[in-house]
Amino acid sequence: MISVVIIAKNEEENLNMSLPKLGWCNDVVVIDDNSTDKTKEVAESFNASVFQRTFDGFGTQKQFAVAQTKNDWVLNIDADELLTDELMNEIQQLSLHDNSIAYELPIRHVFLGKVFRYGKESKYYHLRLFNKTNSNFDDAKVHEKVKHQGKTVKLQNVILHYSYKNLTHYFEKFNLYSSIGAQKLKEKGKSRSVILSMFSFPFYFIKHYVIYLNCLNGKEGFIWSWLNACYHVVKYLKLHELNKSSKK
Repeated sequence: MISVVIIAKNEEENLNMSLPKLGWCNDVVVIDDNSTDKTKEVAESFNASVFQRTFDGFGTQKQFAVAQTKNDWVLNIDADELLTDELMNEIQQLSLHDNSIAYELPIRHVFLGKVFRYGKESKYYHLRLFNKTNSNFDDAKVHEKVKHQGKTVKLQNVILHYSYKNLTHYFEKFNLYSSIGAQKLKEKGKSRSVILSMFSFPFYFIKHYVIYLNCLNGKEGFIWSWLNACYHVVKYLKLHELNKSSKK
């Protein structure tokens, strides 16, 4: 049997999308970071076990989630991710007899209703299914990873990642992540002039649109590439602002 772990905060809408796909699991664990919406009620309506824990980093939050599971095999998904029927069937066909093996799953980026077959965000496999007696998450506050030293196997079918509900939601995350990115660059001692930051836009657009092949994702790929170029420019402008403030 497999346990599913999800960390959440104000995710009632996404959980109404993702949890109905998990009826084949006998143990679904949702770690709720003091949500103010109906996250807890929605999760419990789909027979998930809900635990309250104040968020202190992605790695430690997911470690706590794994500790609450009833089964040794653990599948981690985000609240805004949807398992395809093909992936569910593939997972259910696994023998799961060797706890030294972990499984990597391909994730497809969904933006403005378009499933991206190409692009950086749809390129990589992510280790999401593992045995907790042999593997677990690291302590990283962001960009957490599963620590695993054994063999990994790639599955064929995909998770759909609905990162953004709409453009308003995108820009909410845009502001947050560009600020976090600028702060991380500052901590590394990085700097960039305003002029260089502004004129870097064409470079980043070409990188995302042509090199990362978002040109094959239709008009949504063009919009995504344009927005990503804007993100990099704003991130470095925020870095310039932070560096200027620290010199006062």
